[in-house]
Amino acid sequence: MTIVIKLGGHLFFNENIKISLIKAYNKVFHELAKKEKIAIVIGGGGISRKYISAAREIGLNEALCDEIGIYISRINAYFLAQIIGEIAYPIVAENLQQVKQYLIQKNIVISGGFQPGQSTTAVAAIIAEALKAKKLIIATNVDGVYTKDPKKYPNAKLIKKITPEELSNIIEKESQIAGEYKLFDKLSLIIIKRSKIDCIVLNGEKIDNIKKALKGEEIGTLITSSK
Repeated sequence: MTIVIKLGGHLFFNENIKISLIKAYNKVFHELAKKEKIAIVIGGGGISRKYISAAREIGLNEALCDEIGIYISRINAYFLAQIIGEIAYPIVAENLQQVKQYLIQKNIVISGGFQPGQSTTAVAAIIAEALKAKKLIIATNVDGVYTKDPKKYPNAKLIKKITPEELSNIIEKESQIAGEYKLFDKLSLIIIKRSKIDCIVLNGEKIDNIKKALKGEEIGTLITSSK
């Protein structure tokens, strides 16, 4: 069985690259890979948004802005693969077929974006569905899914459990342009809903959270179709 972990680019790649956090994750991945096959998807982060903002200001269209974001996410993925070393496939997976092929040879495969119009969260959901993953974990820089943006609204409340349909109602007013796919986009929720894979959104800045989630401890927000 495989687990799929989506790492928000903002966890590591913003104004500065968070080397200490990356090193801590490296240890976690080595520990998990002794027992699990792991597909990791990483976003573009703040670095990607800077490029996209500049491209948009110059006048490039949204499809090209999306492509720029994809390339940045793949650089992040390649960087992480080299740090993890021999247990990770050294080449970034650029499509679903490559993810499947590379996982035959190594216990860890890393990817960034796949194609324009598709967030890296949607990529993680597609991989989880295709591999029939036992869990999809979304590691971000907040404690889970809130009733509204907790960084803007101090009275936002953490939601412990939610269905894909309920979450869709919360995010439907969010921006869906390149570089602005918040925690989820519409496609990612459609895939999570149809695949019926339990998805856990948690704070990736707290290293032990991923291990707690895999042990079945209540952490972050559980997105599930089960009542």
